[in-house]
Amino acid sequence: MKLKSNKVSKPLLDNPPLLFVKSLVMNDDFLSILGAIEKPLLFASRTGFQNINKVKDLDRLVQDLTLKALTLNLSKQQIGVLRDLGRSFEEYSRLSVDKKKELIKSSLRAIIDLKIKKEKVSNISQVEKEFDKARYANDDLSKIPIQFIKGVGPRISKILSKKGISSVEDALYNFPRKYEDRRRIKKISSIIPNTRETVMGRIILSGLIRSRTRSMFKVVISDGTGAISLIWYQFNMKYLRSTYKKGYSAILSGDITLNNFDNSLQIIHPIADDIEVIEEGHQIEGDMLNFNRIVPIYPLTEGIKQRRMRRIEKTVIDEYCDRKIDFLPPEVKLRNRVIELDEAISRVHFPSDKDTVIDLDDPFSVYDSTPHRTISFHEFFLLELGLALKKRDVSKMPGIAFKPTGLLTQRLFRELPFDLTPAQERVLFEIEEDMRSGNPMNRLLQGDVGSGKTIVALISILKAVESGYQSALMAPTEILAEQHLSSVLKYVEEFGLSVVLLKSGQNKRERDAYYNAIKTGEAQIVVGTHALIQERVEFNKLGFVVIDEQHRFGVIQRASLRCKGSNPDVLVMTATPIPRTLAMTAYGDLDVSVLDEMPPNRQSIKTLVFHEDRGDRKEAYDIIRKEVDRGRQVYIVYPLIEESENTELRDIRFATQMFEELKDRVFPEYRIGLLHGRLKSQEKDDVMKNFVSHEIDILVSTTVIEVGVDVPNATVMMIENAERFGLSQLHQLRGRVGRSEHESLCILISMFKKSEDAQKRLSILSQTTDGFKIAEADLTIRGPGDFIGTKQSGLPELRFASLLRDSRILGDARKEAFKIVKDDPTLERHPELYKEVLKRWGERLELASIS
Repeated sequence: MKLKSNKVSKPLLDNPPLLFVKSLVMNDDFLSILGAIEKPLLFASRTGFQNINKVKDLDRLVQDLTLKALTLNLSKQQIGVLRDLGRSFEEYSRLSVDKKKELIKSSLRAIIDLKIKKEKVSNISQVEKEFDKARYANDDLSKIPIQFIKGVGPRISKILSKKGISSVEDALYNFPRKYEDRRRIKKISSIIPNTRETVMGRIILSGLIRSRTRSMFKVVISDGTGAISLIWYQFNMKYLRSTYKKGYSAILSGDITLNNFDNSLQIIHPIADDIEVIEEGHQIEGDMLNFNRIVPIYPLTEGIKQRRMRRIEKTVIDEYCDRKIDFLPPEVKLRNRVIELDEAISRVHFPSDKDTVIDLDDPFSVYDSTPHRTISFHEFFLLELGLALKKRDVSKMPGIAFKPTGLLTQRLFRELPFDLTPAQERVLFEIEEDMRSGNPMNRLLQGDVGSGKTIVALISILKAVESGYQSALMAPTEILAEQHLSSVLKYVEEFGLSVVLLKSGQNKRERDAYYNAIKTGEAQIVVGTHALIQERVEFNKLGFVVIDEQHRFGVIQRASLRCKGSNPDVLVMTATPIPRTLAMTAYGDLDVSVLDEMPPNRQSIKTLVFHEDRGDRKEAYDIIRKEVDRGRQVYIVYPLIEESENTELRDIRFATQMFEELKDRVFPEYRIGLLHGRLKSQEKDDVMKNFVSHEIDILVSTTVIEVGVDVPNATVMMIENAERFGLSQLHQLRGRVGRSEHESLCILISMFKKSEDAQKRLSILSQTTDGFKIAEADLTIRGPGDFIGTKQSGLPELRFASLLRDSRILGDARKEAFKIVKDDPTLERHPELYKEVLKRWGERLELASIS
């Protein structure tokens, strides 16, 4: 029998008057009986109901206690709930395990509704707090504030909020960053130096040690078999003195080395998160949460320690984990060997005795762990389900069945001064299949710098024009838009086609003439920036849209351009190669075409890393002189336009400042130009035209030239403060040279001591020019969120799953999600799944038709 546990909680939702509050404060006998019923139910439900078969005669116990409670002076609501509770356990022994679990869950919810802690009515704030708890009892776990969890309260909840933990749901998904096996802690006497071990002992010495040359803080820990020293040469005295007190115990993991002077074991600068200090008097024996098990190590923030964090997480797991809805269909779980969600969450936080220690950086270790694989699968499944629904919505729209005549494209092929690569031919075939299909095309074209995306886009545009439709090409900057215009005109000027450019800063007469040409259909190809999506721009028959460097446009901007036609085909292009695992997710609702082959005439670009502090600048300038004297041209790129008041940027060189120095002192014999984003549109045009026509030898610029600019005679790209740029951005900048048969160079100038990540970036760039390998490395260093921008991509955030580590799980989840949407397009047969995907994706699914 299903319990109607909302009988009591329903009236509590509307801020009841004080008299009503007083009438519900219960006596000791009633609270005692409710506690006696609740205790075995909680025990049975803990750790994913592992104890359900250990509780004997649960049916008789609940029935006896509810009968006892019914002899008390109770309200009608209380009597009704208790009678339902007793009757529901009459058939308990004959229920299946799943039905028993459901009954225990609903019974616990009913008891929560009945229980109000005994408090004096004068303590109104406490009573109100309990009403708040009751109000949240049956809500979504994301609505239950973490503050109400035992051991938290207002102060700790503020600390947890810094880590993004504001609700019970957040706490459930605040997974450990690693694990320590404390079932077998090593004796100090058996430790071999130069290994990583976990040891436990008592602090026998703690304090500052001074020598003639330096001071250090030393802590000595002994377990009775031997001793090990913890050494800090850079330290916060107050913190170390208060944390590592003599007599306290400590358990720690670290890289243990040998002190060469006295042959003692030591750990130099141990990591604070790898050490737990146990205050004097605490009993380690019998502490099954922090010892004698595989122990979770959580990411922390200042003001909270591991032991408290573990205690809070254990409380949340025990009280709420079983209320987490498992939305996966049984057949999907069976095929993919995943377990119940509540059990998986519980075991990822607190591994059971049958689990092994998992290395969360190792894809094989995570895949082989059923609980961890289950969590990743759930996250990826919801993600891919949303993408499948978006793709379904796009495919349902009526599209255009293009019928290209070949008149324009065949003429273009005859006049091209080069042959298309097999990769370009393959991609063109994929695009034409989409264009002829009658369904709206939604395709991503990705390829490395110089792989020939522009000519593929132009051929596709001409196929749309042959079919009687207008085409639009939108670029993120005016420079890139003008570059595209030049490319289009270069190839089709003799074809008699009308091509117009829309950008900001055009005079009214020119702009109105273009608006009219677009509206009447006279303009067959329209190139532009954001100006294309202005309200006044009306197309006559827009059929094909190309969006270049699509990651630079917001979702709404791309939608606005698409709305200018009747479901036109859309081709989005990016020169930032994206690893397949990420592309499957970031653009999972798009079909993906890849140009993975470079044209044969492209020269490989040699990359050199120079360091300011080593005096390498002179050598870099000598290389530039040599190239300019050969008749070549050079880019010198700076991260900022002009000097900033920010003291953190004091080591940065600025474009405006260095332009004057280079022009007057370093290269007075050469023609030098300056280009940056604050110049007026006409000024930028003039500078670029002068550089293209070789009236400028050296172009000093910011990253405004990062994409699209094509000057074959430019053979040197020098990037100042290279450590300040991302890996993919450096690769894009480097791609501005090497665009002809001339040998090209990229010089990276590092201004000061590099961080570890910066060193990795510069090293990788000097070793390879393969954009896909560089993208993989960039993704590893920066993580998927920073790489594509979660907000920009419109993707829900992943809490545990990793696009890099869990690519195999991602593939499995994607296959299952797309299969379900294919078999049940509206998810009518999966209502719980439908609710969960809406909760996870929110309003983002309403933008289904947007690339």
